[in-house]
Amino acid sequence: MSTPSTSEPRPAHGTRRVVVVGGGPAAHRFVDAMAARGLDGTEVLVLSEEAHLPYDRVSLGKALTGDADLTLGDEAFWGTAGVTLLSGAKAVRLDPRERVVYTEDGGSHAYDELVLATGSDAAQLPFPGAGAAHVYRTLDDVWLLRHEIARLADELGRRPKVVVIGGGLLGIEAAAGAQELGGDAAVVNRSRWLMNAQLDEGAGQALGRLIAAKGFEVHTGVAPAEVLTGVGGTVTGVRMADERVLPADLVVAAVGITPRDELLRLANDDAAAAGLEAPFALGRRGGVVIDAGCATGVDGVWAIGEVANFDGECVGLVAPANTMAEIVADRLHGGEATFPGFDTATKLKLSGVDVASFGDAFAQEPGALEIVYADPARGVYQKIVTTDDARTLLGGIFVGDAAPYQSLRPLLGRELPAEPGAFLSAAGGGEAPETELPDDAILCSCNNVSAGGIRDAIGGCGTCEGSEPVRELPALKACTRAGTQCGSCVPMLKKLLEKELTKAGVTVSKALCEHIELSRQELFDAIRVLQLTSFEDIMARYGKGAGCDICKPTIASILASQHNAYVLDAGRGALQDTNDRALANMQKDGTYSVVPRIPGGEITPHKLAVIAAVAKKYGLYTKITGGQRIDLFGARLEQLPEIWGELIEAGMESGQAYGKSLRTVKSCVGSTWCRYGVLDSVGMAIKLELRYRGLRSPHKLKLGVSGCARECAEARGKDVGVIATSDGWNLYVGGNGGANPAHAQLLAGGLDDETLVKYIDRYFMYYIRTADRLQRTAHWQADLDGGLEHVRQVVVDDSLGIAAELEAAMDRHVESYEDEWAATLKDPERLRRFRSFVNAPDAVDDSIVHVAEREQIRPATASERVSLGTTIPLRGALPTHSEEA
Repeated sequence: MSTPSTSEPRPAHGTRRVVVVGGGPAAHRFVDAMAARGLDGTEVLVLSEEAHLPYDRVSLGKALTGDADLTLGDEAFWGTAGVTLLSGAKAVRLDPRERVVYTEDGGSHAYDELVLATGSDAAQLPFPGAGAAHVYRTLDDVWLLRHEIARLADELGRRPKVVVIGGGLLGIEAAAGAQELGGDAAVVNRSRWLMNAQLDEGAGQALGRLIAAKGFEVHTGVAPAEVLTGVGGTVTGVRMADERVLPADLVVAAVGITPRDELLRLANDDAAAAGLEAPFALGRRGGVVIDAGCATGVDGVWAIGEVANFDGECVGLVAPANTMAEIVADRLHGGEATFPGFDTATKLKLSGVDVASFGDAFAQEPGALEIVYADPARGVYQKIVTTDDARTLLGGIFVGDAAPYQSLRPLLGRELPAEPGAFLSAAGGGEAPETELPDDAILCSCNNVSAGGIRDAIGGCGTCEGSEPVRELPALKACTRAGTQCGSCVPMLKKLLEKELTKAGVTVSKALCEHIELSRQELFDAIRVLQLTSFEDIMARYGKGAGCDICKPTIASILASQHNAYVLDAGRGALQDTNDRALANMQKDGTYSVVPRIPGGEITPHKLAVIAAVAKKYGLYTKITGGQRIDLFGARLEQLPEIWGELIEAGMESGQAYGKSLRTVKSCVGSTWCRYGVLDSVGMAIKLELRYRGLRSPHKLKLGVSGCARECAEARGKDVGVIATSDGWNLYVGGNGGANPAHAQLLAGGLDDETLVKYIDRYFMYYIRTADRLQRTAHWQADLDGGLEHVRQVVVDDSLGIAAELEAAMDRHVESYEDEWAATLKDPERLRRFRSFVNAPDAVDDSIVHVAEREQIRPATASERVSLGTTIPLRGALPTHSEEA
C-alpha cells in the first residue's frame, strides 16, 4: 500500500527490485501484468507523484461533471505481497550508472530494472496570457475546473463563458463538461476542422455541425493569439489572430501533450557534466526512444506509455500504453514480445455525438480506395478505406452514426465479408452485415483481447479461479478485461456473448443496456401497463444510474409512441436527439430544413405559392425529395417559428422529417388520371398518411401506394407497400431501401379499404411494441421466430388475440394527434427553445442584421448535389445506393 518515501538499501541477494516511475494507467497495467505472471523473487515499487491511486484518465469527463470514482482496479491490489505504492513521491533525479532513483522528499530507491511510465503534461499555450489558462489533464485539473465554473456562476449571476483552445478529443470533452456544468462553451481550433488528427475534412466539418447543434460555439481555421486579462489577472477574453475577441470568463488549454522526459534530460546533463556520453536517446519532439521490446538502450531501463518514443512518435492513447506494459512484463519474465506499432483508433464519448476513427483513416496506403457517404443535412459522415480491389479493410471514419465501427474495427487488415458500401449504415438506415469474427481478430484494442479469448472465457474461463463458463457481460469483462477501459468495444462484446450463448443453447439476456435489465419490448409493455409517463419514474422502477445514450432516446420514443404527448415537455426534451429538440433537421452549416407535410404528394396551387413565397422571403434553398415533398433548406433556429407560422396559417403542418416516425406515403396518380390505374392510389395514400402522421416508432417508417401493377410508387421498397389489383389492394410489408435493401413481402391480397387499414394498424402497432431500438421493419420481421408467417398469423389471423387491442391503440393515436409545430406556436414557453441565445429578447430586434457568407439561392454544383445525401466514390471507388433521410 501507499507508504512514505524513504531511502532504501539495494535488494537482498536473490531478490529482484523493479521500480516504476509514474502512477498512471500504464504503470497500473504494468504492475498488474507482473503480478498476473508471478512475483516470486521480485519486488515491484511504484513511485507516484500524485496523491491518488492510479485512475482512469480516459474517463476524466465523468469526474468533471460528477463524483465518479475513476480508481483502476481494486484498492486492495496495492496490498499484494511484493507490490508497494508510494504516493506523493515525485522522482527528481536518475542515476542509471548506480541504478538509483531519487525523490523530491530526499528518498533514494535502488533498482535492478527501471520502468519509466511518467506519462505527459498538457502542452502550454505558446502566446501571451498562457498562464491564465487552465489545463485538462489530471483529476486535480478537472476538480479545479468544476470549482471555478461554479464560483464564476455565483459571482457573475449568469452562465460563465468558457473558451476551450484545442479541438481534439480532450478539448471537445472539456467543452462538453463545461456546458453540462452550466457554462457556455466555445471551442477554438486552428485547423479548418475539429479533431483534425483523427478525421478528414468532411468528417471534421460534420462533427463541427453536430457540436454546434448542441449549443457550442465552434471557431475553426484561425489561431488564438492571446488570453486577455483584466484587473487582478481575471480572464476577459481570447484575442484571435484575425483580431476578433471571444469573450471569456475561463480559458481551458487542450492543445496536445508534452512527454514527461525531464528525468532523462537531467540524466543526460549529468553525464555531459561528467564528460560522458548522454545515456538516453530522446526524440525530436520529446520522449525517450525505445526499440520494439520497449527497451531504452540503457541497461535495465524500459519505457512505456506517453513518454515512450517509438518510430519517432509519442502517442497519448491507452491501447498502445497497455500493450507496452504487457511487453515489458513479458520481457522481464523471459519472453520476447515485441511492440507492433501504434493503434490510433479513437472514439469520442459525448452524449448525442457519435465519432470514431481507426486504421488508415486518411487513405495514405498506395492505391487505397475511399468509399464515403455524406449527409450534411443530418450531420452524418461515414468513410471506409479499403485496398484497391475494395476487399481488404484498411481503416474508417464515422461521424454522426458510428454504429459500423463496432463490427469493422476487429476486421482491420482483413477481407470484408460484404461489399464496403453495405457497412455504410447511414446510407440506408439498416444494420451492418452479420460478421463472424475470426478467433485472432482483436475485439478490445485497449487490452489486446481477441475474439478467440472471449470465446474461451464464454466456454469456460481457464485464466480465472475455477473454469466455469461465463454467462453475464460484467463477468466476461472482469475475466478478460475487454471493455473495461474506453468501453467502445462493449456493444460488440455483448453481441459476441449473445451469439455464443445462443449457439450453446443458453437463454440470452435481452437487457436494453447496462442501466435497464428489461428488453425494449418488456420495457414498452411495463410502461404501458403501469401508465408511466416520465423518465424519472421509469428509471426509479426499472433502471439504475442516470441512463445513457441507449436508454434515454429509447424511453423517449416509447413515451411518444404510447402517449402522443408533445415530445419536448415534462423533461423529455433532454432525452431527444438534436433534430427532435429543434423539431427540424440540422444542416451542414448549422441551419435547419423545413419540410411541410404533403399527404400522398398531392398539393394545391395555393399551398405551392405559399411555399414559394416563404422560400423567397427567408432566402431558402428548395428541393423536391424522393418522398414527394418540398424541402426548404437554410433556416436559422430563431426563424423556424416564423416560417412555420406562415405555413400553418396556409393550412400546412410538419412533415416530421426529423423524427423516428412516419416520413412519407408516396403515390402515383392512380385511377384519377392514369389510363392504367385500377384504384385511387392518391386517395388511399392521403388517407394513410393522415392516419399515421406523428406515429413514433423504433425507426422511421415509409409507405408507398401504387395504382396498378406497374408500381410507379415503388411500394415494394417501403416498410408498408400497397398495390392496386382488379381484386382489391395487395398489402406488402417489411421493405427497406439503402445499403441493405429488402423487398417488401406479400402479407395479404385482394383487400378492401377497411380491411387494408385494419391490417396496417395491427402491423405498425405490433412492430412498435416488439421491435428492438433503431430496428427497421425488414430486420425486425426477419428476426421474428417464424418471420413473415408469424407476422401473418398475428396481423391477419389474430393468433395472439390482440388484434382489437392493437387497433384501439392506433385509434387513440389518431384521436390524440396534434401537429408539433402548431402546438409549439401556441405556447410562449415552448417557443423559448428557438432563440439563438439564452438571453435573446422575445421581440425581434430590427437593428440586428444577419449577413450570409454567400448567396444561398443558386443552382447546386455537381459536388454539392453529391454531398447532399449521396455516396461519394473517391479514387476509383464504386458508388453505392443512397436513400432520402
